[in-house]
Amino acid sequence: MKFLKNYQLTFQATTDDDGMILREYLRKQHISKAALTDIKFGGGAIRVNSEEVTVRYRLEKDDIVQVLFPEELPSEEMVAEDIQLTILYEDEEVLLINKPSHMNSIPSREHPTGSVANALLHYYKKNGIPATVHIVTRLDRDTSGVMLIAKNRFVHHLFSLQQKQHEINRSYFAIAHRLTQGDAGTIDAPIGRKPDSIIEREVRSDGQLAVTHYEVISKSRDYTVLRLQLETGRTHQIRVHLAFLGHPLVGDDLYGGKRDIINRQALHSEKITFFHPILKKEMTFMADLPEDMKELIKQLGGHY
Repeated sequence: MKFLKNYQLTFQATTDDDGMILREYLRKQHISKAALTDIKFGGGAIRVNSEEVTVRYRLEKDDIVQVLFPEELPSEEMVAEDIQLTILYEDEEVLLINKPSHMNSIPSREHPTGSVANALLHYYKKNGIPATVHIVTRLDRDTSGVMLIAKNRFVHHLFSLQQKQHEINRSYFAIAHRLTQGDAGTIDAPIGRKPDSIIEREVRSDGQLAVTHYEVISKSRDYTVLRLQLETGRTHQIRVHLAFLGHPLVGDDLYGGKRDIINRQALHSEKITFFHPILKKEMTFMADLPEDMKELIKQLGGHY
């Protein structure tokens, strides 16, 4: 899939916009002051009826406004790697992939290569896409499933606004050590960083709001298959919340789960629903449960 060198958007002024200063109109389109500065000095342009103008231009009804964003340059510090990505959907603005387990979203000190970000840089370069990495919904290294990626800075900003309003809905499939709190419920417990660790999080009174809804799919003597939906998106949220209940994810040894029957936390990002900020429509994508979790559920006598 090939794309234009500079990402661009086109709008048409309506009766309500007649007489509005262009700066205010662009703000209404969620183009920030920082973005306007970047456009002005970074190689972008703003045109009305094909003529380049300043943000002081006063709009008239039916004016055609074109915003040309600067070309994005990939990070020189990150290595592009030829790693196969399972692409669920792609258009000019977004990319959705099915991430395998044992793969970082971004490079880390322990795993400086082999991440989704490294793979994206290679994919963009191979296909002539002038983008750097904008991951909207990161997943932990051992969590598999759907990931949403914005293909430019502006669309990433629009998704960030949606995230603040809890408008990106994600559901997960998980296997936990037997849950006894009922067949459905909500975990409303704030999460913060554990004082003696740079990695671990914990439920703490001074933490950030964190809300997880869960539903039991099946149970065996020692294990529970769950579907969970995030209302917020804190780091390790599902892992911390289930550990807080005393029923950590199977395989999640960081938070008390046992690794005797699976070599990673049994957590899969099953579905994501979001409003496409450019196409202006709701979209839903799903990723099938991976074989390791299917096989484990089968061994445990459960279902999914």
